[in-house]
Amino acid sequence: MSTMIKMVRALTAAAAIAVAAPAFAAGDGPHIERQQWSFAGPFGTFERGQLQRGFKVYQEVCAACHGLRQVAFRNLAEEGGPSFSEEQAKVIAAEYTVVDGPNDEGDMYDRPAILADKFPSPFPNEQAARASNGGAYPPDFSLLAKARAAHRGFPWFVFDAFTQYQEQGPDYIYALLTGYEEDPEGVEVPVGQYYNHSFLAGQFIGMAPPLSDELVEYTDDTPMTTEQYARDVSAFMMWAAEPHLEARKKMGFRVMIFLIVFAGLLYFTKKHLWRNVEH
Repeated sequence: MSTMIKMVRALTAAAAIAVAAPAFAAGDGPHIERQQWSFAGPFGTFERGQLQRGFKVYQEVCAACHGLRQVAFRNLAEEGGPSFSEEQAKVIAAEYTVVDGPNDEGDMYDRPAILADKFPSPFPNEQAARASNGGAYPPDFSLLAKARAAHRGFPWFVFDAFTQYQEQGPDYIYALLTGYEEDPEGVEVPVGQYYNHSFLAGQFIGMAPPLSDELVEYTDDTPMTTEQYARDVSAFMMWAAEPHLEARKKMGFRVMIFLIVFAGLLYFTKKHLWRNVEH
């Protein structure tokens, strides 16, 4: 009898958590709307033009503070990425300077970057980065689309697993970049910070609004708006965090086809082997 009571209590507690978790996730954090991404879903792919535009936004706006130290210049020309040519990637790399060495005298020296190099950090160390940004530390962009996401509570994340929805990171980055507002009436924003209703760590953020209309020039007739810039750079950051996304999805589809065929073969083999045996 006591075992039955314990089971009932456990089921009651689990049901309470299932009901409370979505309310907690939705009530205590900012509401992040889902966006439509070309790379979403099991058959999603990156849009090459969008990745190139996103890189342009990163290079002209974000790179002044945020590094990309896990991405090599050669990745820009690899399959599944922005599809720059090798020559274009070499030109981009030559615009950067990296520290190399030591030389024969034991000294470090600067040289133009090559395809094998990774994007250098805009600051030599964390202390220099904080000193240049009022104490705030600009995070590296390499894995940010995976590290920053407004995850939904139980049971909603179960549905996301079945629908293969993995774009919470780009959704959050887009919401953050477009979430700046004028200081609301009655809200005192600390000095050196800005009001952003989508910021997960609170509504005050140390980064000034980085984007504005007509800030970056596009040459493909794409609208030059804050929203478009935010969408493009979010897609680029998703590629930086998962450069082999397309290859992974293709392999996953092939594995599923193999498993279905293999399961069918096992079933018919079993039927054949046991056809004369009474059950």
